[in-house]
Order: sequence, then structure tokens, then C-alpha cells
Amino acid sequence: MWGRRLWCHLAQQPSVVRWLCVPFFARFPVFSSAASKRCYTPQPERKRFYQNVTISQGEGGFEISLDHRKLKTPQAKVFTVPSETLALAVANEWDAQQETIKPYTMHLTTLCNTALDNPSQRTKDQIIRAAVKFLETDTICYRVEEPPALVELQKNEWDPVIEWAEKRYNVVIGSSTSIMGPSIPQSTRDVFVSHLASYNFWALQGIEYMITQLKSLILSMGLLDKHLTVEQAVLLSRLEEEYQIQRWGNVEWAHDYDLYEMRARTAAATLFVHLCTESATIKHKLLQD
Repeated sequence: MWGRRLWCHLAQQPSVVRWLCVPFFARFPVFSSAASKRCYTPQPERKRFYQNVTISQGEGGFEISLDHRKLKTPQAKVFTVPSETLALAVANEWDAQQETIKPYTMHLTTLCNTALDNPSQRTKDQIIRAAVKFLETDTICYRVEEPPALVELQKNEWDPVIEWAEKRYNVVIGSSTSIMGPSIPQSTRDVFVSHLASYNFWALQGIEYMITQLKSLILSMGLLDKHLTVEQAVLLSRLEEEYQIQRWGNVEWAHDYDLYEMRARTAAATLFVHLCTESATIKHKLLQD
């Protein structure tokens, strides 16, 4: 039920929804990669202990109940999210669990827990500074000098994205083959600091999570601005790895699991930001079955 209702609202987000749909978890056992240091590490699997998942509006936002028991964060706070659609998306994660609960598939729940508990007690400014610091090691700014085929591939695939970002934000970024990376002007950093400041605290949690998945602030901005799809952003982030796979072959299943997991995490982060920046609730007529 929750999946159907959520899809009505997200019909305009095809590249995100594609990697968040329930059949993905049914078809592919997911290997959990290392979680961000600042996000809660998902708990081990356990038997599903509830039958129904519902949402309701509370004083501070929208709450989720499992068989009439309010969902809580790891720090025992009532799980309350700022938008109805985010509550729907989280409810869908819980409703999609089968006989056992697989927390490592519930990326939206994990992001909400992190935003609610803020385990590192960071301010909005600290999150922004940490995100912008990724420019110093941005994946698409580091280039190899050999082999020629990979050099050409990086130039053809990454240069257009950097050129787009420079034009979009009126900044200078560049690239480098030096181990020290490109020299990023302070004015460029200031522009991205100012841009990220336009997002609320919750959305910034999702943006930082997205950046850690893609290892790139630039690719993340391209994804948020809808210049790139989830598939494109992930492929560009994994460009060198995909080149090696094409050259030396695929490790059976391992590379596929890693790819699907990265897409799911990136899509979840994108959806999380989208749902945290909207203020309107879903029209009730869309909720009718």
C-alpha cells in the first residue's frame, strides 16, 4: 500500500525511484558497504515483529507507528520527520521488510535517525564545511597520466561535468594529475558554501551522505540540479573501476553487488534531499487507493 501511494508522488523522479523500488531488495541480496562515520551503522537482521505500518501527524511533524507503537531513534527519541512524503517513504521501507528486518536496506530510516539524533552534535555550518572540503579530493578532479585509453576516457567523461559546474556556479575548478590535486580557489569554496547554506539541516545530511557515496561534491551537485541521473553519477564516480573491469574482467557477482548498492544509496540520498526540501503535504486525493 505504502509503495503505491509513494509512487504517485514520485512519478517525476524516475532515476531515483528506479533504484529504490521494492523488487530490488527482493531480487538482490545487498552487501552493506562501510557506512559514513557520521551516520548510524545499521543493526543486524532480526525477525519482523509487527504487522502494520502507519503514519500520523504529531506536534513536531509526522510520526511512524509499528502496530500502534511509535517508532523511535537509537537515542530513544520519537521518530518524527518534517514532511508527510518523507514519512511515507520511510513507512514504505518498514512495510517492505519480509520475515526479517534488514536495516542495511533502509537508507532513508538511517538518514532520518542521523538527522534526529545528530550523534556527532554538529552544526549546519560544520556540515557545510565538511561537504565543501571534499573539493580537495574530488574524484573527477584527479586524473591519471597513463594508460592513454583511461586518460582519454577521463577527459571525455569528466571534463564536460566540470565545465558544466564551472558555468552553472560561475567558479573555477579544473583538474590535475598531481597527487596534491587541483588548486581550488577560495572564491570557489565560498560559492559552494553559500549554495549549500540554502539547504536546511535535514537536507544537508542527505547531501553529505551523497557526497561520501560518489566521492565527489561536483557529481553530487550535478545530481541535485538534475543535470545527471543516478545511473550517470554513479558510473562517472566509478569510471576507473569500470575501465578496469572492461579490461580485466568482472569478479563474478562482487562488482554487481557493489554497483547496485551504490546506486541504491545514492538514490536514497537524492530522494531524502528532495523530500526534506518540500514543504507541502501530499494531496489527500493521491492517497486514495
